[in-house]
Amino acid sequence: MPDMVCVLERQIFDFLGYQWAPILANFVHIIIVILGLFGTIQYRPRYITGYAVWLVLWVTWNVFVICFYLEAGDLSKETDLILTFNISMHRSWWMENGPGCTVTSVTPAPDWAPEDHRYITVSGCFLEYQYIEVAHSSLQIVLALAGFIYACYVVKCITEEEDSFDFIGGFDSYGYQGPQKTSHLQLQPMYMQIPLDNN
Repeated sequence: MPDMVCVLERQIFDFLGYQWAPILANFVHIIIVILGLFGTIQYRPRYITGYAVWLVLWVTWNVFVICFYLEAGDLSKETDLILTFNISMHRSWWMENGPGCTVTSVTPAPDWAPEDHRYITVSGCFLEYQYIEVAHSSLQIVLALAGFIYACYVVKCITEEEDSFDFIGGFDSYGYQGPQKTSHLQLQPMYMQIPLDNN
């Protein structure tokens, strides 16, 4: 359940920043977590295995987000359009609303700035927004690894339980015979005479 709480919190802040790729990834993750919980409750190893496979993809996504905000390789957080599918110029909500950040509007706005956006400078942040995003993704990776280990354990337990299930003594190698009831009443077939209509 901590995984669900953390991803819901992350979904809220991604919605506030209009970051469509993380919103979509978070939504799929929420659905898969629900299916994994359902599989655990209903003893469905396929659902739990699907959940474990998704967690591998989820870790990969979060590693990408970490690399994106830390600008690993050719990635640059200044081209935040990757996370918004190039639909809008929105960025992480934490960029303007991080702890201690002061936002100052710049007037007049440069000519290249879109008319429907304000041009601002952000200063005085105790923690830069990229580190907050990296912390979110790192927490998701830790929770995903714990979930993966748990999913593997549950699948192992369920399959062992299915293998050891005794179908009314049919698989016993030592020939256990349960107590048999004796009955003094012997069943006999019953015949009924049906009159034939000779009309």
